[in-house]
Amino acid sequence: MHIVCSHCLAINRMPEDKSHTQAKCGKCQKAAYSSSPIELSDASFYRYIEKNDLPVVVDFWAGWCGPCKTMAPVFSAIAKESEGLLFAKVNTEQAQQVSSEATIRSLPTLVFFHHGKEVDRISGGLSESQLKNWIMLCLQKLS
Repeated sequence: MHIVCSHCLAINRMPEDKSHTQAKCGKCQKAAYSSSPIELSDASFYRYIEKNDLPVVVDFWAGWCGPCKTMAPVFSAIAKESEGLLFAKVNTEQAQQVSSEATIRSLPTLVFFHHGKEVDRISGGLSESQLKNWIMLCLQKLS
């Protein structure tokens, strides 16, 4: 499987087992996998969602958005316990091109990607159980 390094965005080939959580990047020697959401920009977004073999859950947010701030710790907590997924955040104020191309109309908006294709999306602040349920539904769509 391929994992895009969360630090330098190099594409790394990894075994299919759970060892990807401990693997180092062949280019920068830092941890290739991050259990915390990584920040994506206009420049890094497509490489990260298209070249990772693991599904990527992306939180489109803004600093002025109250529900975004409320949901951020929940999103981070779920990321830490989900080794089979990758989590990323896109600040819509800074990554305006990607946000526009993704047709983000309300915040927060979560989009579940697999191999660069959108599987599903949901808008609005979610509780921990709502977020977990939505992710499970997205994973079912993959099988």
